[in-house]
Amino acid sequence: MMKLPLLALVLGSLVPAAAMAGPASDAVKFFYTQGRFVGDPDYRDRLVEPVKKLFDQNDAALASADGLPCIDADPALDAQDFDDAELARTLKLSETVNGDQAEVTATFDLFADSEDASREMVWSLKNIDGRWKVADIASKTNGWRLSELECFAGETE
Repeated sequence: MMKLPLLALVLGSLVPAAAMAGPASDAVKFFYTQGRFVGDPDYRDRLVEPVKKLFDQNDAALASADGLPCIDADPALDAQDFDDAELARTLKLSETVNGDQAEVTATFDLFADSEDASREMVWSLKNIDGRWKVADIASKTNGWRLSELECFAGETE
């Protein structure tokens, strides 16, 4: 009877890491549940540079009378609108891990039966003190990278 658990362990080790969701994917999935916004200050501890700095700059720009914010949609969704049920139904995550770096690809639909509703987002993560944190987000669908945006917080004197 001990052979079955050993066989399962051996077979499980043969599955490529890229095909399995894991802790890095869990860190990304967090932002696709219950309408969580990546840039929410309550979740800032889940981010690292360069996106943490970008959201800090965006907050400063929003607070400034002459600032120009750089984020006008939810970067996790690459959209402003979505159907929560359709997102939950279609969300698929896959990850590749290389040491303390991971890449998680999220594919999903914003709406059912709608053109241009499919999204493919690539999340870059870093393992900091045993926790996966978001370093960047890119839209393969629309060809942008969050870390390439610039915010202007206005004049500082």
